[in-house]
Amino acid sequence: MLFNSYEFVIFLVFLFIIYYLPFFRKKQIFILIIASFIFYAFNNAALLLLLLVSIIINSTSSYLIVYGNQRYKKFWAVSGVVLNLLILFIFKYSPLIARTFISRNEQGFLYDFLVTIPLPIGISFFTFQGISLVVDVFRDKPEKSGDHSKLVSGSIVNHFTNIAFYKSFFPQLIAGPIVKAHDFLFQIGYKEKKNINIELVFKRLVLGYFLKVVIADNLKEHTVFMIYPYFSDLPTGSLLILLYGYSIQIFADFAGYSFIALGLAGLFGYELPENFNFPYLSGSFSEFWKRWHISLSSWLKEYLYIPLGGSRKGGARTYLNLMIVMFLGGLWHGAAWSYAIWGSFHGLLLVLERFFRGGWKLKQTLPLQILKTIIVFSCVSFAWLLFKLPDFDQVILFVKAFINNSYKHFYFVKFNIYILLYSLPVIFYYITHILLKYQTRNFILRNEYLIYAGMLFLIITNPGFQGEFIYFQF
Repeated sequence: MLFNSYEFVIFLVFLFIIYYLPFFRKKQIFILIIASFIFYAFNNAALLLLLLVSIIINSTSSYLIVYGNQRYKKFWAVSGVVLNLLILFIFKYSPLIARTFISRNEQGFLYDFLVTIPLPIGISFFTFQGISLVVDVFRDKPEKSGDHSKLVSGSIVNHFTNIAFYKSFFPQLIAGPIVKAHDFLFQIGYKEKKNINIELVFKRLVLGYFLKVVIADNLKEHTVFMIYPYFSDLPTGSLLILLYGYSIQIFADFAGYSFIALGLAGLFGYELPENFNFPYLSGSFSEFWKRWHISLSSWLKEYLYIPLGGSRKGGARTYLNLMIVMFLGGLWHGAAWSYAIWGSFHGLLLVLERFFRGGWKLKQTLPLQILKTIIVFSCVSFAWLLFKLPDFDQVILFVKAFINNSYKHFYFVKFNIYILLYSLPVIFYYITHILLKYQTRNFILRNEYLIYAGMLFLIITNPGFQGEFIYFQF
């Protein structure tokens, strides 16, 4: 069920009404669990079984870590993490393993079986949340709330219910943000409608739907020319516009989903972590990863980079840790070697940046900061080619066309104009954020509802062709 579908609007209205009825006051969690199961199973009911298996594994292992025989505490923790990774490996990476290491001619049956294993939507997200739960419980990490000291309820029924809710909560189930157990479980409890921050929810939903429906879905119709063989004969200028346009599209698509998820969670009294903080304003690659897909980068830092040793074991080990984390982070995005190359490319950029950081002592002037931002944005945009063209051979062809077609006379074609047109609101969104730091702040704040009214108007009058969110494939 897509957030940008009429079915979802009907689903949301009925759920909101039922959720806040006084009669169901003590059943709110069960209502959201059932609704989330319906949401997840809407297009493929069979895959709900995998989510239920994941819930059982994580609720059981986390409960046994606390209330089981303490001699086996580490065993249950390791088992929980391994089973989470095993599920992810089987359902996401079996086709990649088959295509890479198995000959179809010699082992046809095994090959055909592995490549036809379905990819359950959202598996990367709810698997990482399961690992977060098991690790947090093993570390005995307390909740933020002062009412409880544990992430695990003493009642196995209550604990199973809480974990089922944590794992399946529909706003973040499909494409995040990735919610850590110690950031979410303390929030579980009765919610009242009067406590909803209506203004914040409204702004998040309008901005999210505007970015997705108006910007991303319309850009999608024109960045299609990045696909082979359309790009082969285009001049370099047009290819550059396509590249930057897709960069805007993927931001609008994923940030749009994240803002919608935060708004929907707020409707039911829950707060999810911010996932985007104007990433294309970054003046360094490390800053970019503090602003882009924040929930993933913070998860990788907390549960992978730091356990590997982080930056505590010398320069060489730090560089190796960065490469390992970004390589695995790339594979997390998709079962294709192009995603691993994408992650490794970002890892290399982080390593080089860290290596040269102490050698460049340049005065941080505004022109230099702008230049650094343009360089980071251009490198990030170039890397998005590996998302748009998972076939690495086509990426090579695109780069060759970009270089070889520089002699061709640049001229504006229809898709160039539309890409620039639909990119302008995102550029304005970033510029507005910058201006809020200066004397124009009061003017912008006084007129922000005109801006939101304009976005709402365009959502109704100028939506693009309805499509899935880009990160659904991960």
